[in-house]
Amino acid sequence: MAGHSKWANIKHRKGAQDKKRAKEFTRAIKEITVAVKENNQNGDPDSNPALRNAIQNAKGVNMPKDTIERAIKKASGADADSYEQLTFEGYGPNGIAFFIECTTDNSNRTIASVRSIFSKNGGSLGTHGSLEFLFDRKGVFTLDKTKIEWDFEMLQLELIEGGAESFENHDDVFVVYTQFTDFGRMAQHLEELNIETKNAELQRIPLNTIELPVYEAREILNLIEKFEDDDDVQNVFHTLEFNEELELALNDEEEE
Repeated sequence: MAGHSKWANIKHRKGAQDKKRAKEFTRAIKEITVAVKENNQNGDPDSNPALRNAIQNAKGVNMPKDTIERAIKKASGADADSYEQLTFEGYGPNGIAFFIECTTDNSNRTIASVRSIFSKNGGSLGTHGSLEFLFDRKGVFTLDKTKIEWDFEMLQLELIEGGAESFENHDDVFVVYTQFTDFGRMAQHLEELNIETKNAELQRIPLNTIELPVYEAREILNLIEKFEDDDDVQNVFHTLEFNEELELALNDEEEE
């Protein structure tokens, strides 16, 4: 699991920041909408834990307060968008497995789009449930270290009480992993400790990863980008190993 969050946060394309931010805002608005609608149109974060989490994630991508409030208001109304959540599994080139999570208002469009992205980029869409066993679903909580006043050893002991099973300590963030079933428990525990999360989500962590030569890994990065560019795609999980050689190659590209 070590290094997973580093891989998830890597910026592997020049000029991608504006596009990335727009995608993050779209994703956050969908998360807010689903949180409100799945809780009987409840737009009150004090009584809707899923909405509290969605709002915190929106703040984590620097979404303006008025944009968040508009999203909640719209989701609470009679004319709110209606979304369903879909998952897809398949293989990209060189045996790399993919698990795609989507939130869509048109399932036929999404199915056709995901199938097309696989087929046009040397991959193939699998049957539902065929690759799920390659990933372990975990709760992942990212904490901004500048906002944590705890001693980190004491914090880890406290978070273990709340269901934490492992940690990653990076320069600017502290990442906490839990079992899927402990996600809600940890979210509540962090609230009780008055520790603000930068991001909290369920991720599918690959049980095993595959190292590829840089030129083959680039094919996978291109496929990841194609999926992430699709408005219906919320998350892309895969089994590509992000090793030092690939990181150096991508850093050299950014500096050119």
